[in-house]
Amino acid sequence: MTDAQKSTSQTGVGKTLADKHRASESFTVLAVRSLLRHRSGMLGLIITVLLVVLALLAPVIAPYDDLEMHPADRFHPPSLSYPLGTDEFGRDIFSRILFGAQISLSVGLSSVAIATVIGVVVGLLAGFFGGWLDTVTMRFFDALLAFPAILLAIVILAMLGPGPVTVTLAVAIVSVPAFARLTRANVLTEKEREYIQAATCIGAHPLRIAFHHILPNSVATVLVQITVSVASAVLLEASLSFLGLGTPPPAPSWGSMLSIGRGFLIQAPWYGIFPGIAITLLVMGFYLLGDGLRDALDPFRQKGINT
Repeated sequence: MTDAQKSTSQTGVGKTLADKHRASESFTVLAVRSLLRHRSGMLGLIITVLLVVLALLAPVIAPYDDLEMHPADRFHPPSLSYPLGTDEFGRDIFSRILFGAQISLSVGLSSVAIATVIGVVVGLLAGFFGGWLDTVTMRFFDALLAFPAILLAIVILAMLGPGPVTVTLAVAIVSVPAFARLTRANVLTEKEREYIQAATCIGAHPLRIAFHHILPNSVATVLVQITVSVASAVLLEASLSFLGLGTPPPAPSWGSMLSIGRGFLIQAPWYGIFPGIAITLLVMGFYLLGDGLRDALDPFRQKGINT
């Protein structure tokens, strides 16, 4: 090959990479613009970011410690001293909700992070290699999906015992099948495309094809699933705490506060109402954000193509 031919070949490769880079940037810009125009998605983003910031700044902005008791102010109604009232021990409910947000978010984000890594890797390998690996893993996940999420989590906690770490593991195990099956479905679609066949023909290693070519094209759907799974994880953690299987007292878990507060609805209705509102806002925020991301990351919607 002459120097001129080599130069032409390198120029062609450079143009191809540049075109791919520009296409990736264009898609990212379109996705961000689409999300910014999505009203419910932006509302979900604002709610989520606000609650995350409040949770992170809880030690700074909380007027009291979450365990600080004021026996003389038991069941004090909402006031300037206690913005959301107090509980049966005189503890400030506003402060406990702020610190409780840390528990809910840490369990939700940690469990989904674990589930994402395990589910995506297993689903990617099962879908790409197929055969017995695909059959065994998918049948195992089918068996897990046969049980209601809360029932499976209760069984796991019954074996491991209550606590924030075990709750995180239980919620992660429950969340893995969704990521595995979603990633497998994406892999089965992508591996039939021409660019994968081309990579196979030039002798690319199967794992390189799976992780460097197929996986990046599955990120969009995984991101949407992450937001939905975090909302489900927060709700599941609150449900387990409500049943007494989550983070044990006196930790300010929203679920346990809601469980105890329902016994005082007539005497102190604010005790059960405000933790319930906090759970609703956080779950709604993540669901709305997921809805916005789904529309923003859909290339057909961005191009105005009706599917």
